[in-house]
Amino acid sequence: MQDKYDVIRLKNQLCFPLYAVSNLIIRKYKPLLDKLDLTYTQYIVMMVLWEKGRVNEKILCQTLSLKSNTMTPLLKKLEGKGYIEKAKDTGDGRNLVITLTQSGNDLRDKALSVPECISKELYISPEDAELLYRTLYKILDAEKEIENENSL
Repeated sequence: MQDKYDVIRLKNQLCFPLYAVSNLIIRKYKPLLDKLDLTYTQYIVMMVLWEKGRVNEKILCQTLSLKSNTMTPLLKKLEGKGYIEKAKDTGDGRNLVITLTQSGNDLRDKALSVPECISKELYISPEDAELLYRTLYKILDAEKEIENENSL
């Protein structure tokens, strides 16, 4: 018979393995990103910029699920490293546009080996990785949908 405290046992929580795996993965990224002089959060910012080349700060925050007060110091450090430039949007001065510099763009080639190195470190089949990816994005997409509905 289950006791009433089973629902709050650590082994019964979805949040704990997600948290633990997230920490594990970020720890595995660290030595690879140290070679690029990037933190994990700086790396995900750079990935968006490598894909788009130029992006509005607000869109960047939404894309990465980061708050502006987290993004501001991140961008300042990336700008200090010479990887990005920040400028007011000419169409709307309230918006900040982030653009890759040549140095930031060159860093992309150095980062090409990171995903393969990480996938070798995870000990999960490509099929299981794909299933996990889709499942996690179902949660993220549902949350974004609810946020959008609440903002109307």
